[in-house]
Amino acid sequence: MDKFSAFLSFMAFVLLLKQILIVEGISDTTKDDGFMGILGAIVDNSSRIGKEGSVAMQIAVEDFFNKNNQSLDLKIRNSQGDPLQAALAARSLINTDQVQAILGPQTWEEVSLVAEIGSKRHIPIMSLADATPEWATELCTFLVQASPNKLKQMEAITAMVQRWEWHQVTIIYEEKDFSATAVLSHLSNALKEVGAEISHYVALPSLASSWSEHLEGLKISQNRVFVVHLSLPLAIELFEKAKRMKMMEKDCVWIITDPFASLVLSLNASTISSMQGIVGVKSYIPKNEPHFRDFHDKFCQRFSLEYPEEENHEPSIFAAQAYDAAWTVALAMREKKQGRQQILSNILQSDFHGLSGKVQFTDHTISPAHTFQIINVMGERYIELGFWSDGLSFSQTIGESATFSSSTNGLGQVSWPGGTRGTPKGWSPPTSANPLKIGVPTRASFKQYVEVEMEKDHLGNNISFSYKGLAIDVFKATLDELPFDLPYDFFPFDGTIDALVEQIHLKKFDAAIGSIAIRANRYQHAEFTPSYTESGLVMIVPVRSRTQEKAWLIIKPFTNALWVLIGGTSIYNGFVIWLIERNHCPELKGSISNQVGTLIWLAFSTLFSLNSNKLKSNLSRITMVVWLFMSLVITQTYTAKLASLLTLPQLEPTVVDVFALQNSNAMVGCAGASYISKYLEEVLHFHHNNIKNFSGADEYAPALRSQEVAALFLNLPLAKVFLAENCKSFTMTGPTYSVGGFGFAFPRGSQLLPSVTQAMLKVSEKGTLQDLERKMLASQKCMGMDPEEDECLSLSVSPSYFWVLFLFTGGTSSMALAIYIFRAYNSK
Repeated sequence: MDKFSAFLSFMAFVLLLKQILIVEGISDTTKDDGFMGILGAIVDNSSRIGKEGSVAMQIAVEDFFNKNNQSLDLKIRNSQGDPLQAALAARSLINTDQVQAILGPQTWEEVSLVAEIGSKRHIPIMSLADATPEWATELCTFLVQASPNKLKQMEAITAMVQRWEWHQVTIIYEEKDFSATAVLSHLSNALKEVGAEISHYVALPSLASSWSEHLEGLKISQNRVFVVHLSLPLAIELFEKAKRMKMMEKDCVWIITDPFASLVLSLNASTISSMQGIVGVKSYIPKNEPHFRDFHDKFCQRFSLEYPEEENHEPSIFAAQAYDAAWTVALAMREKKQGRQQILSNILQSDFHGLSGKVQFTDHTISPAHTFQIINVMGERYIELGFWSDGLSFSQTIGESATFSSSTNGLGQVSWPGGTRGTPKGWSPPTSANPLKIGVPTRASFKQYVEVEMEKDHLGNNISFSYKGLAIDVFKATLDELPFDLPYDFFPFDGTIDALVEQIHLKKFDAAIGSIAIRANRYQHAEFTPSYTESGLVMIVPVRSRTQEKAWLIIKPFTNALWVLIGGTSIYNGFVIWLIERNHCPELKGSISNQVGTLIWLAFSTLFSLNSNKLKSNLSRITMVVWLFMSLVITQTYTAKLASLLTLPQLEPTVVDVFALQNSNAMVGCAGASYISKYLEEVLHFHHNNIKNFSGADEYAPALRSQEVAALFLNLPLAKVFLAENCKSFTMTGPTYSVGGFGFAFPRGSQLLPSVTQAMLKVSEKGTLQDLERKMLASQKCMGMDPEEDECLSLSVSPSYFWVLFLFTGGTSSMALAIYIFRAYNSK
């Protein structure tokens, strides 16, 4: 009995030891010496990816045996795409088949459950899902991401959007797709870097029958660039519906991503016919490598036998990745009697070139894909346009001989939907069924630029709004220059300009017009046309009389320099006449004081009389006539200028510059709820308490007249209107500060903005813009002299007005003097 008990104890020990060895992945085997172990795989045989993966794994195991004379027992389970079935399959493979590693599945929903089971049992799981969260490999230490991250394909799409000069895209994705979050974020960030954006996010539910509302919204939207990130079944359904809705025609752009792009060849002719003209970004496979060509032949033969219902037998990137994953595990299990931890370590140390590219792991994740192929669906297949490589851009070939180009000239000719060859503009103008919604501010301080009036019926009920002003006129003139009809509706907006611009970002309005200053901070919500007004910020101050010292008004017509020049020329002419005439006239002789007095009398008496009867010499007579002509011009000019000074008001600004305001601690005013107050405080350094914000333009003039504020700061276009109404009392002074003018606001990346900008430039170049502004200002014309014109009239006359006459008279006098001296010298 004791021997029997001892035997039972021994057998129990042996069984326990064997179980421990099995758990650790170290078990002896009665099979041949070349047997390495058992490998499990979970695929969805109802999908094309699952079918390709199953065949590729089998070929990989066979190729490994043929090359190394070492075999693996491959156990494949069908999950049917159900996460629960995948979890049950994983338990069966681990508990019943005692596998040492598991390949697959293809979706994160399945992988998440399988990885949890595998990590608890220390079984390496080679995930073939398109995307796995970064935290998953940290939480499940035996999970390895065996399919490369393909987020770089979003940068390839961005490069195409940039080079074909599109500004907005609509992305269509599956509502329940886990990978969509990373894809959307990566694409959005990449587009922002090139000045584009995702205008619409369309999440399609799994049930295609509920798509009608989504697709109708796409059909009436202005954007025509669609990026499709869907699984194979949903993508097929989408394009069939899009074709029926006539959304696969001219001006539409459809871009597809992996996994769908890599499976286009698996589609039948009927399905392909609904996808004509789409452009795809698919994973690159080095098809010309001898290893791949050998795999290709084996795959096509076996796939056609196992799945005869499939029309196309070409392997995709998913077959290549499944093959590489199986090969990676086979290499890791080459050494016998290895623990599962060691197998995992060997997998992570893999470094070889597989069918899909470089196989190397970092942080439990295979190296990401950096090269993608650009395809264009045409006919019953697709044509290869070229390649996009991260950091190198586009090329028509790949390899050492490839020539890369940052433009799409590096790609082949594209056949777009509708059979067009020219690049689609990627958007369509608004239609009468979906007109442009334009916001118009109701709080404009100057109604001359934009005014919204409420019209009422005979009962006093509000029935409609009318819109007028320079901004409205310029907008309508701009639309007349567009090469297409642009339906629109105006909508009043009772709020600040900043709030109005933000409404565009919130998609409440398609555009906004009015006295909207172009500001840097507003670009985060919208983009702007060129300014349709002059730009700048100016200071307006009251004016005061300049002629307070009226006793000296008589010398104001001429500058001091001109007075000195007149006096000097007169004395010189008087000297010449005195010198020539003194031998003929006894009264010109005498004492020195008498002669000096006579000389001065001759100099200035010529300004008023000719005295030609007293002159005996022809030389002095010529000198006198020329000088008399000069004196006549000067006296007439003096008389006219003095008359203007006596009859016209002389005005000057009460404040010359900003420094005078700051030194006197004066109050200044500006429009309320505008950026000007902040500008005065932060840029011009006015104290906050010295800035008064006005709510309306009717408060400006009274505040300046009552000296409530010493100066008013306004945008230059508004200042011109204000001065047109108040030209007698106020004026602009000081420098013009550089700020943006007024423009129209459109959504960021608006496809319409370039056309509107071009049309607005035509309006300006034709002079229409200037005519509209002149008409607006003329209607506000002040019935008095413009201070600027008065300033011109009050300027003193300088010598520059008469330099020719002074030169003529001086030359004549000098010539007469020279002749006189010459004669006197020869007569001796």
